[in-house]
Amino acid sequence: MTQRLPLEGLKVVDFSRLLPGPYASLVLADLGAEVWKVEDVRGGDYLRWMPPLTGKTSYAFNALNGGKRSVALDLKKPEGVEVAKRLLADADVLIESFRPGVMDRLGLGYEALRQANPRLVYCAISGYGQDGPLRERAGHDLNYQAMAGVLGLAGPRDGAPAVPPIQLGDIAGGALWGLTGVLAALFARQTTGEGACVDVSMTDGAMAFLHMALAPHLGAGAAPPARGGDTLTGGQACYGIYETADGRFLSVAPLEPKFWQAFCQAIGRPDLQARQFGSAEQIEATRAEVAAVLKGRTRAEWEAVFAQTDACCEPVLEPDELASHPLHTARGNVIEDAAGTRRLRTPLRPVDAPAPTPAPALGADTRALLAALGYDEGTIADLALRGVIGG
Repeated sequence: MTQRLPLEGLKVVDFSRLLPGPYASLVLADLGAEVWKVEDVRGGDYLRWMPPLTGKTSYAFNALNGGKRSVALDLKKPEGVEVAKRLLADADVLIESFRPGVMDRLGLGYEALRQANPRLVYCAISGYGQDGPLRERAGHDLNYQAMAGVLGLAGPRDGAPAVPPIQLGDIAGGALWGLTGVLAALFARQTTGEGACVDVSMTDGAMAFLHMALAPHLGAGAAPPARGGDTLTGGQACYGIYETADGRFLSVAPLEPKFWQAFCQAIGRPDLQARQFGSAEQIEATRAEVAAVLKGRTRAEWEAVFAQTDACCEPVLEPDELASHPLHTARGNVIEDAAGTRRLRTPLRPVDAPAPTPAPALGADTRALLAALGYDEGTIADLALRGVIGG
């Protein structure tokens, strides 16, 4: 018997582009929601055309939009807005990522839509929030991480901030907080019968991940954490990245004394057990000795050692190693859509869920939607001829 997905029956309409909003709606789709992706008739989501491509579509677009349906509309025309309003009349969730005020000018803002559908949960994801001095300022993930203070802690103590390898502002600061707000609003709706407007600032969301790092500074006036100097950012020899003989790397994180003792025993340096902490000079001396020992064997050799030792030491996997690693194959972390295109599984999607449908072509579901909304064939043909709809 096929497992019922938890969000089956939920209708989501997603006006967003690129990464934050589409990732949020991907998670909802993976959990069973019916997701309608509203795209502009003039090319659709920008991500569709960003190389590398598979055929005429970006691999990244395919990875973010499987399991969804595409509707191509010209929202600058009243007829296109009218189609969107009909689509939203019984929707549960709307996601958008325009600059604040854009949806209002289109006649699709929260206050206008709630009159016809008071149960609608409206999620607006933006760089700096729906109010405040930067509400209309353009930005990207790197800017949001910079303004959130995240970049200020990223990188070595004596160097420039490092560009992170993930879009923490977009995904963690935007998509995941957006999902949290949407699900909370849906839960509240069960009691109140009314939806809500969820205002998600990607900068606010990214800054929230400094909760622990800033606690002593904000709570007690302690000195703020320094880049590369905090316990979890390179300030201790027992928490860091070390190179091996073959130019690969190990993540070494035996913070608790029992793990540090096991680590020192495993690398043949029990004399270092009493040197886990100390002055800055002592820490650097310990770091240098640990580095010298770990540089003496290959990563695979150290993996064999630590497979038998519980010391919080794991290999730094390269991207091309992920799909075949036993951890990820056992967890089913790489899935295929119905067309055979592989992508990462969103973490809450059941491993045994049916394969998602492939990402839709631009406007692939427009005509079927309009027919379901009551438009006759002549009207649909006329709207297509005048460029109000595509597909």
